[in-house]
Formats: sequence, structure tokens, C-alpha cells
Amino acid sequence: MILGDLMKIRSTMFAVLPLSLALALSLGACSSSADVTADTAADTAAEAASDTTAAATDTIAADAEFNKGDVTFAQDMIPHHQQAVEMAKIALDPARNASAAVKDLATRIQGAQGPEIELMTGWLSTWGQPIPAADSADSMEGHNMEGAKSAGMEGMMTAAEMTQLEAANGPAFDKLWLDMMIRHHKGAVNMSKTAQTAGKSAAVKELAAKIVTAQVAEIAEMQKLLAA
Repeated sequence: MILGDLMKIRSTMFAVLPLSLALALSLGACSSSADVTADTAADTAAEAASDTTAAATDTIAADAEFNKGDVTFAQDMIPHHQQAVEMAKIALDPARNASAAVKDLATRIQGAQGPEIELMTGWLSTWGQPIPAADSADSMEGHNMEGAKSAGMEGMMTAAEMTQLEAANGPAFDKLWLDMMIRHHKGAVNMSKTAQTAGKSAAVKELAAKIVTAQVAEIAEMQKLLAA
């Protein structure tokens, strides 16, 4: 009787093993398939983002035809953007103890306006027009700047205001930075709207429209942060 029981157990084990093996192989295949699908999806998304960026750059290449309004826009917006990037860098300095929300916004501003500076610099080079010096934003004195060109740079911070910003810390820094960046953005929006009517280049008009859309949205975001 014991021998019979052993034979039954052995028979059951041999019956179960193939089923277990098949199940393990099936689960392994599913897991592998899921991993491949996830990796493929991630790669596809990255490629799509890269293609979109490239396409956007292609659509705003320098036009052969341009006028004084186009040149003024690029020459004024380059140092204007340079100052915004500098303000973003200040916010990202750990010593300023800025909030996570301010640092996130600063990162986005730096990431958007840096490439736009390069884009406009390329336009001026193609057009054979003077390119503002890299440190031109450091010497600007806001609405007190002299000259027709400088007077068109609305919302620029003075050297004293930039020094004040660099000395601020914590919540006081957040408020000061948001107040200044809102003013700075409003100036860029007005400059861009002027370019849309005074300019001739389709590329300039396209970038100007992009700046208006992006910075109007960021102004609203900053106003909500101040009100919180």
C-alpha cells in the first residue's frame, strides 16, 4: 500500500512540473514583453520630443527679408533675455534658499530663454547686424537707460535691484524675485507685441508670438504664487 501511494505522488509531481514550467515561461515572456514595450515607448517619446524641437527650430530660421523693427527686436530682446537668465541663476543659487516653486520656474525660464538668445544671435549674424555684447545686460539701468535702443527694453532691472536680489534670502527672496520677474516678463510681452506689428520677418513674428504666449502664462503662475 505504501508503494502504491509513492507511485501516485510521483505521478502527480511529473504532472505538475510541466504546468509550473509553462507558467513560469509564460510569466517571464509577459514581463519581458512589458519591459520592451515600456522601453520602446520611452525611446519613441524621446525621439518625438527631439523631432519636435528640431522642427520648431527649423520653422524660425532667419528670413532673407527683414526690417529695422526685426533688428531692434532681436538686439533688445537678447540682453533682456540675458538678464532673465541671470535672475534665474540667482534663484537657483542654494544660498538664496528659494522655494521649490520658484526654483522650478527659474529652471524653465533658463531652459527656454537660453536657446532663444542663441536663435536671435544667429538671426543678427545672418542679417549682418551688430550683436549685443554678452555682458550688455549687466550694465543696463532699466527705464533710466539712455538711447532709443535702450529705452525699448521694458521691464529691465537696474544694477541696484540686481544687487538687492542677490542679497535676499528665503521667503523674502521669493517675493522679491517674483515681483521683479513679473515686471520683467510684462516688458518682454510688450516688446514682442510691438515686434508683431513693426517687424517684417515671419521668423521674428513667430518667436514674438511664442514669447507672448509663454510669458503671459508664467505671469499668471507667478501671481498665483504671490497670492498663496
